[in-house]
Formats: sequence, structure tokens, C-alpha cells
Amino acid sequence: MSTAKDKIFKAIADPTRREIFHLLVLGSALSITQLSSHFDISRQGITKHIKILQAAKMISIQKQGREQICHGETKALEVVRDWLSYYDQYWNDKLNALEKHLSQKS
Repeated sequence: MSTAKDKIFKAIADPTRREIFHLLVLGSALSITQLSSHFDISRQGITKHIKILQAAKMISIQKQGREQICHGETKALEVVRDWLSYYDQYWNDKLNALEKHLSQKS
């Protein structure tokens, strides 16, 4: 069973998915057809990427008539930020300990 973190890391591991997410976050909502026009791959290929992003809750999709409109959901990245913050703190602690050690040697 994949965790939310696993799904997000899977989603952001692919450069096309990162670019799709980027377009949706920086721009506005786009249809799958509009997203497809930004890439040199088939609409079906874009749809596969969108399903992975949707499973990771990085995008949401609303139906408007015959179109499916995609929206970027930045809140999903909080899982990654939280995971990385542990390592930020780890390295800060290590560097502070090194600084303290070096200042005692002087």
C-alpha cells in the first residue's frame, strides 16, 4: 500500500509531471486538451500523467461540460516539505555542533 508521501514522490519523480503541475500552479486551471498542447506527447500520455498526479492529490479535476478542467493543489507538497524539514534540522544541528567544536579549539 502506497502512502501519501510515496505517491507524491512518484508523481514528482517524472519531469513531465513536474511540468504539468508547474503549469497548473503558475497559470490557472487548464483542460486536458490545453495541457496536451504544451507537450510533444499524446493526449493519452498526458492523461496517464494526470492520473498519477491526481492519485497524489497534487491536482483536482472538475468536469465542465465535455471538458475536464485540472487545478494544481499545492497543499499536497506539504508532505514533502515536512519530510525535508527533518533533514534541514539534522544538518543544521550537525553544522552547529561543528561550529561549536571548532570554536572550542581556537
